[in-house]
Amino acid sequence: MSDTRSNPGAPFADALSASPDAGLAPYAAHASQSRGRRHAEAPPAARSEFQRDRDRIVHSTAFRRLEYKTQVFVNHEGDLFRTRLTHSLEVAQIARSVARQLRVNEDLVEAISLAHDLGHTPFGHAGQDALNECMGEHGGFEHNLQSLAVVDELEEHYGAFDGLNLCFETREGILKHCSRENARRLGELGERFLLGRQPSIEAQIANIADEIAYNNHDVDDGLRSGLLTIEQLAEVELWQTHYEAARAEYPQIDGRRLIHETVRRIINTLIVDLIGQTSRNLAEHAPRSLDEVRAAPPLVAHSERVAAQAAALKRFLYRNLYRHYRVMRMANKARRVVKGLFDAFTDDPRLLPPAYQMHDETTQPRQIAHYIAGMTDRYALKEYRRLFVVADDV
Repeated sequence: MSDTRSNPGAPFADALSASPDAGLAPYAAHASQSRGRRHAEAPPAARSEFQRDRDRIVHSTAFRRLEYKTQVFVNHEGDLFRTRLTHSLEVAQIARSVARQLRVNEDLVEAISLAHDLGHTPFGHAGQDALNECMGEHGGFEHNLQSLAVVDELEEHYGAFDGLNLCFETREGILKHCSRENARRLGELGERFLLGRQPSIEAQIANIADEIAYNNHDVDDGLRSGLLTIEQLAEVELWQTHYEAARAEYPQIDGRRLIHETVRRIINTLIVDLIGQTSRNLAEHAPRSLDEVRAAPPLVAHSERVAAQAAALKRFLYRNLYRHYRVMRMANKARRVVKGLFDAFTDDPRLLPPAYQMHDETTQPRQIAHYIAGMTDRYALKEYRRLFVVADDV
């Protein structure tokens, strides 16, 4: 046995020299076997390639902006509602829990989770829909492709390259959906959409963790806002089962504490079921490498019963929260703001900051989309007032 007392730094040095892939399952994404980055870089000294990706995402400007971007409720509507930032953190926490149990790469699944919404517009899906409509004649707008554009091109942190220069596997996980036309344009990254192949287990985990987070936390925010009621939720089996169990075990609690206890139980049920069913899928298909994961059907999934319950909750939220008249009013306002900004900048690009003014008319609309997509809710509203409201205090 070596004596580390004469070299107190030895344990730290040993930790750094240990393989970042130690303990991972053969079907996991191994940092040492990454397909690499668009621009070659020296390997990191004290972290894995996927840790480097996660760190770059956390330090990016786009990640900080998520603090002031809508999840369901616009930022100024209340301090306690989720934002894109808190949502992304919640997705990462759920995804890491699942990844650890399945022995896949926690650093990669966290990087994907933290980056998956970097390209979201202000005002949530209403803003995205409006910008997609504005860009209809210019290739459209889709927030997954925009997230990829952020990490590939738009971030300006490094002297040697545009973007964050992330690993292929991280970029692949960010791109959840893609049309065949865009897939062809993306080359190797879009190949799986053309061939019907799957992304990594880590990307599949991040995708479902996203749904677990937003469905359940939108319930919490909907109840907090008063747009949903406990009585309405009684029709949702997944909610009612855990609500009654929480009341039975803790008859002394009510209000917010009871809601939190119910949501906590639902999330736990979904995570445990996801781990169990995915483990069974992995045992059935027995992938021995990441390449075999790509060739298999989707492996990360809920059981049929729990998947049906989660789908019923999602349908309930669509009918009762996302289509609530108060949410629709804000969505209508958001569409007017986004369309107004796009039209104003299209009519006179000189209104744009110089970095977004193009001499080529064919590339100008995409630059306008980049500018608007990067705005926070409050910045978009401020820009709209600057352009359209005549007042001394603007």
